[in-house]
Amino acid sequence: MVRESRESLEGRVAVVTGAARRIGAAIASSLHAAGARVAIHYRGSAADADTLCSRLNSIREDSAITVQADLVTENGPLQLIDTVLDWSGRLDILVNNASSFYPTPLGKIGNEEWVDLVGSNMQAPLFLAQACAPQLRAAGGNIVNIVDIHARRPLRDYHVYGAAKAGLAMLTRSLAKEFAPDVRVNGVAPGAIAWPEDGMTEAVKKSIIEQIPLGRTGEPADVANAVLFLVRDATYVTGQIIPIDGGRSIGW
Repeated sequence: MVRESRESLEGRVAVVTGAARRIGAAIASSLHAAGARVAIHYRGSAADADTLCSRLNSIREDSAITVQADLVTENGPLQLIDTVLDWSGRLDILVNNASSFYPTPLGKIGNEEWVDLVGSNMQAPLFLAQACAPQLRAAGGNIVNIVDIHARRPLRDYHVYGAAKAGLAMLTRSLAKEFAPDVRVNGVAPGAIAWPEDGMTEAVKKSIIEQIPLGRTGEPADVANAVLFLVRDATYVTGQIIPIDGGRSIGW
């Protein structure tokens, strides 16, 4: 018999870090549309987080909150989880999306860049998973880490970012073994999903597009759909990282 696993996420509670904008906002909206209550974490994008929260609560009352936290600080992850539990009393889904992303050319790497990039991309996901482990185990929950296709192949001048994402990929597999069989832990590795907002030349964009078999960039919804699949439908999947890259990493 083929089992259809399109059940609602009604009654479940999700935390999405870095959820105020772009991919994070798309993930939060997707989980909410599937029935979940959503905690929208942000560090500095308060206005965007509030706008998203208001929109979700207009659909279902008290179905979303915003939580400000600096996840790189020692107490940030625990404070985030405590705030969510005070609101919801439970936690079923953790999506580690928050990420700093910028180049660190060799010779110009300082401790500040190391702490920020490793802290946001690897340290925070680990300490968040640790902070909410009892609730996730009790709920039979899920962790989804947003990795990067460049965790596998270096991106020029992004030494610290790439190493941190590679660490997150290993952490995904390690936590999957640690949490099994109670909690499934998986990852999504985006490729070119929209363009960075800090500027990119047309020549660089053209070069990237030429490496993508599907011949275009993806959308935040493509990543959100993969997260929803892993959380809701992929009940026999753990320890896996799905590239969402238009086929760019086929030859890597």
